[in-house]
Amino acid sequence: MNRLTLAPLTINEATPLELIDAAAAGGFEGVSLRLLAPPDMTLPAEIVGDAAMERAVRARLEATGLSLFGATGFFLMPGAALREPERALDCAKALGAEYFVAVGYETDEARLVDLFAALCDRAQGFGLKLALEFQPYGSVKSIADAARILERAARPNAAILVDALHLARSGGQPADIAKVPPARIAYLQLCDAPRAAPAAGDLRKESRHGRLLPGEGELPLFDLMDALPRDVAIDVECPGPALASLSYGERAKRAAAATRRFLARYEAARQSS
Repeated sequence: MNRLTLAPLTINEATPLELIDAAAAGGFEGVSLRLLAPPDMTLPAEIVGDAAMERAVRARLEATGLSLFGATGFFLMPGAALREPERALDCAKALGAEYFVAVGYETDEARLVDLFAALCDRAQGFGLKLALEFQPYGSVKSIADAARILERAARPNAAILVDALHLARSGGQPADIAKVPPARIAYLQLCDAPRAAPAAGDLRKESRHGRLLPGEGELPLFDLMDALPRDVAIDVECPGPALASLSYGERAKRAAAATRRFLARYEAARQSS
């Protein structure tokens, strides 16, 4: 069975408590939360450094029976040093997170490897795993780039986050996943999209606002599932126009229902083949 969790980007404007409630309404088993904002975003509500909010989030997770799966995210920027990552790592540990996501924007690969390795070492002290996410508009553009960073960093608590959209838009294929040891796959962020990519300058916009629900686009998702570990955890990340006008709870319900329909079709297809 694939554990289903709700990614924060699916309902990007929701506060942590609202996102947890939405995930519960959708019947998800867990949720991922933003603990740190991307450089060009402001969080709807801060958790790190706000003891009252941290307690409220922990209480809401307990009340709903949900687990915190992933925490987002460390953005490794050009020329920047790691600045007090312990606060965010300690918060993630306190909330029971399994993974903390890291995204690379540092263009000097040797420096990026050093930053990532240092972050892995800090995370190890909190019992957390680091999920390196590749993005075609970042400095870790492909799954091959991510695998190379992991090999050079050589840290046992590091793995690759595979995003279905980023894999496709980076020119990758499901077969590329087979080159990565299964133990180095953290989890899957699942969505769908048209086969044709937008202009290169619009890739970030598509990622944040233009995804489709699983099974409602043209990405080779059956082949993607074949290439991944059988029980890979799935973080459903599908912000797009189909959900934008709905309530948070309804968005989560639609996203969960579409994902379960897709998985049922996938299982039926593979059993009959």
